[in-house]
Amino acid sequence: MAVYTSCITSTLQPYVPSTENPWNEERVRHAFRRIGYDANKSTISNALSLAPDVFIDQLIDASLNAPHWPTPTWAEFTNDDYNNLGFDFDEQTQANQVELMIALVDQMQTVGLKSRLIMFWSNHFVTRLEDYYVSNHLYEYYNTLEIHALGNFQDFVRAIGTTGAMLVFLNGVENTSYSPNENYARELYELFTLGVDNGYTQNDIVETSKALTGYNHRVNWTYPINYDNSTFNETDKTIFGQTGNWGYDDVIDILFQEKAPLIAQHICKKLYKYFVSPTVNEDIVAAMANSFVLDFNIENVLRILFKSDHFFDQKTIGTQIKSPYDMTISYLKVTNFSLSPDFYQGMIYYNGVLGQNMFEPVDVAGWQGDRDWINSSTLGGRWEILQWFIWHTWNSYNEELRTLAVESSNNSNDPYVVTKTIIDRFMPLELFSIEDYQAATDVFKHDLPENYYENQIWNLQWDSVPYQVVLLLIHLIKFPEFQLK
Repeated sequence: MAVYTSCITSTLQPYVPSTENPWNEERVRHAFRRIGYDANKSTISNALSLAPDVFIDQLIDASLNAPHWPTPTWAEFTNDDYNNLGFDFDEQTQANQVELMIALVDQMQTVGLKSRLIMFWSNHFVTRLEDYYVSNHLYEYYNTLEIHALGNFQDFVRAIGTTGAMLVFLNGVENTSYSPNENYARELYELFTLGVDNGYTQNDIVETSKALTGYNHRVNWTYPINYDNSTFNETDKTIFGQTGNWGYDDVIDILFQEKAPLIAQHICKKLYKYFVSPTVNEDIVAAMANSFVLDFNIENVLRILFKSDHFFDQKTIGTQIKSPYDMTISYLKVTNFSLSPDFYQGMIYYNGVLGQNMFEPVDVAGWQGDRDWINSSTLGGRWEILQWFIWHTWNSYNEELRTLAVESSNNSNDPYVVTKTIIDRFMPLELFSIEDYQAATDVFKHDLPENYYENQIWNLQWDSVPYQVVLLLIHLIKFPEFQLK
């Protein structure tokens, strides 16, 4: 396998704008795309008036201070509760799941970093909704992700392992002193904290699985899972060289006592690949890990990364391929277009078709992201879904298309300026050549006589403008650069 070396050589020193690396719209958009899900023009203009470090602090603080999703009435419902209320279990369960998914989509548009981290952590501490299905487990899992997304990573690891979703998905509910199951112990080390074959042995897994026993008691599959001392393995276990009658909390304590540097390295590498580049700069990851290992505070290490020269390096911009949610939410954020309520559910469905089915990662290792998001079928699907959005705006919110052109170009009557300013709002970097912009301008001009433009007869108040914007949007979504962030 080829080994690639990162070409992003800037350090973790704080970013200070300069002539070579100016604080401009390009970098502001870059930060919004990576830390959240993009932004509209006025939000970007406001951010430009701030110093970069103040801007980053505001983005992080907005997510830290955002209220959690209100506890739904069904948060602890079992099949008995639905039956007593006269509800159909399957129908109501599916409605609950859609309700939570729509809430997360709403968060993507309001508190970008928290919602982005919820998606990140759900792809790190992987469970699959189809395996446990019940709403109470889904809410508990989601709530755990939301509470700990920017918190202490050790506390996060401790909390996530006893959620009903995780106990079912990785067979913890089946792990008893009479019938051991090693699945969660293995993934705790291999995927969640240390990395594959990194600092643990098969015997550590076996001994750890014994210490994780006891979380087996439930009335039926729709009920919460509780600890039951009668199924706990009471023998001494030796984990990472420490021997004792260890239980669940002891495992987490010993893991972070003995393997903290390895944990910090593993998590910082994943954060780097998610927020910076799929090609890792090992020196930057090591520097992040040196900070992270001090307190395992997720917020702190992200502040260091997001304020750095490295994050704002020109070579960082436009190096990642958008996930389906990156693509669809970014489109809505940039355009500020309205979306009918029923289209939210449709968007969630179509993002699943494109490979990002919320709370259903492909396997226990999660979505690998970047180039895995695009193949010959999903690329065409991306175009079709965005065209569905575009025609929805044309049919239901026609004048918003004109507004996009007016706001982007400051009401210019030059079709080239209108075209370029709209395109640049969607692309991480300017297009490669003037010819690319000119070809797009020809699309935007549609079939109006050329002299209308030459003699400045045409302007953005013409009846034809919304349809011209539709043609341009359909054209620009097919640029390769559109798929990058």
